[in-house]
Amino acid sequence: MTRFLTILLLVITTVSQAQELNCTVSVISPAIQNTEKRIFETLQNDLREFMNSTAWTSDAFAIEERIECSILITITEKISGDKFKATMQIQSSRPAYMTSYNTVLLNVNDQDFVFNYVESQPIQFQENQHINNLSSVMAFYAYMIIGADYDSFSSKGGEPYFQKALQIVNNAQGESERGWKAFESTKNRYWLIENMLNARYEGFREMVYKYHRQGLDLMQSDLETGRKAITECIEPLKKLRLDQPNSYLLTVFFTAKVDELINIFKEAFPDVKTKVANDLMQADPANANKYQVIVKG
Repeated sequence: MTRFLTILLLVITTVSQAQELNCTVSVISPAIQNTEKRIFETLQNDLREFMNSTAWTSDAFAIEERIECSILITITEKISGDKFKATMQIQSSRPAYMTSYNTVLLNVNDQDFVFNYVESQPIQFQENQHINNLSSVMAFYAYMIIGADYDSFSSKGGEPYFQKALQIVNNAQGESERGWKAFESTKNRYWLIENMLNARYEGFREMVYKYHRQGLDLMQSDLETGRKAITECIEPLKKLRLDQPNSYLLTVFFTAKVDELINIFKEAFPDVKTKVANDLMQADPANANKYQVIVKG
């Protein structure tokens, strides 16, 4: 079932045509002198228009159904006249059913973003061609955001959009910019999509669906049943950590979910809190100290 049809079962809306993303784009340049600021304001506006006006799917979205996301680009260096080095923070979320709470789906810190930009020059993108690094990186994350959203509403529902993200990575293999190749890093765009589509991680994507549709979306009407479903999601995460201890996918997941998991379980029954905290420490050792709050809460 597509994300759109699933949402229709959740919420009755007045449909008006809109693109898929409601993306806030911010470009900051603390290391660049004031004379450069205007071009970054134009870049910010151009990227916001690119993300929000491009038709990334063939599905129809109502305005209120658009996927909430944000991209923070921090310019760290002007390499040449129109070439810049930056970092990116990409985050997306979607509402839990019948609540005002937005759950974070994706939270990625991209450290390898070098791009060329000429002020007011149109940002061009084609799925089957790497035109430039600016449009390819932005389109890659657009598809990752959409894929993650669709996966949370239906089992492996994001597959078509993850495949599009993979195509962008493949298109960029001959380019000089970093972030696209396996040997450059263990935590980059290549490994993010490789992990997402690798058969070894199939259980992860099934877990994502269960976590959101059978867990979070149920908690408003049946708190304990929803919490139990999320508890059952921790075991495959432990197994994945054991099998793939350096998984980038796990890093991205727990960066998005650590605070949420703590809030879900710190009000659970004492025996549940103790087991869950121990399991989460094994699944996410980088945040082990944070999970102690569950038991203390």
